[in-house]
Amino acid sequence: MAGNIMVVEDEPAVARGVQVALEREGYSVVVMPTGEDALTNLRDAAPDLIVLDVRLPGIDGFEVCRRLRRESRAPVIFLTARADEVDKVVGLEIGADDYLVKPFSVRELVSRVKALLRRAYGELADTETGRTLRRGDLVIDLERRRVTRDGERITLTTTEFDLLRHMAAKPGRVYTRNQLLELVRDYDALDQDERTINVHISHIRDKIEPDPAQPRYIRTVRGVGYAFAED
Repeated sequence: MAGNIMVVEDEPAVARGVQVALEREGYSVVVMPTGEDALTNLRDAAPDLIVLDVRLPGIDGFEVCRRLRRESRAPVIFLTARADEVDKVVGLEIGADDYLVKPFSVRELVSRVKALLRRAYGELADTETGRTLRRGDLVIDLERRRVTRDGERITLTTTEFDLLRHMAAKPGRVYTRNQLLELVRDYDALDQDERTINVHISHIRDKIEPDPAQPRYIRTVRGVGYAFAED
């Protein structure tokens, strides 16, 4: 799908390279050099996806992500100059869907952008699961990508929603962390590892579980992975 993409990057050469690569694929791209500019123009730009550098002058990328999540559920790809796990975990915890470590190839970035847009806005209903999954007081609307519990809306990131719908579609099935990672990445993401799944699952539990310390929906299968509880 074509779409509007916001690139928040203060390095002109990097921003220009990303912009050119994405525009060649038919996307409409707006570049913001600071986090303040991105937040100020968020509503007018109405991005379908945001490419967000972590190290920005003024408000850093982490804080920008925290604030924009109050207004937007658009997928976020972080660009980070650090390869250590701290940056990755923090980014995922505050609502990012993916990350790339600099230097990166624009070809890989374009691939990830396409993958996230397909997941976020593509056709999700299928004959096996139907358009809505009901698991106790939890309702997962596959077509609108909405989750409610007891009628109250729960906001999930693209990756969190996809993990939840995969597991909820097959209650009782045990997924290894690697299997879950493969389900939500349809591109070559060699720098991701299975530990990122732990972060996503923890974040989902914080949002959907009445008591995250004693999860009702997503069970941990020790030494193996996770499973959605059977009815």
